[in-house]
Amino acid sequence: MTVTDFLLPVFVEVGLTFVLLIMMAIARTSSLRSGEVRPNDIALGEPKWPTKVTQYANAFRNQFELPVLFYALVAFILITKVGDVLLLVLAWLFVITRIIHAYIHVTYNTVRHRGGIFGFGAVALITMWIVFAIKILTGI
Repeated sequence: MTVTDFLLPVFVEVGLTFVLLIMMAIARTSSLRSGEVRPNDIALGEPKWPTKVTQYANAFRNQFELPVLFYALVAFILITKVGDVLLLVLAWLFVITRIIHAYIHVTYNTVRHRGGIFGFGAVALITMWIVFAIKILTGI
């Protein structure tokens, strides 16, 4: 496995984060320009944004929770050079679930669907960490 193989899912995850940032910024700017929200309404972080803006913000913020463990793990995989097909498939599975999770978050936002896909991605990431730990601790 090459460095590029493992960096590509990272680039996609980072791209997702930037897309959500831009979508959130556009939605916030639109709400402020239209007068739907006044600057004083949100100056101290009060939760007075419209629902759609909050959905984008929550989806964006969520990219700094579980994905942090993904970024760290990929860095460790690259440093230790133990990457294999299983870890790469799990990496892509995690990133695909993050894309689906974000899509659900910013569209119809059904918690049951969002939670299910979040859980599936979490299991993929946990499995990645377990496989990585076994490889490092056993020297496989």
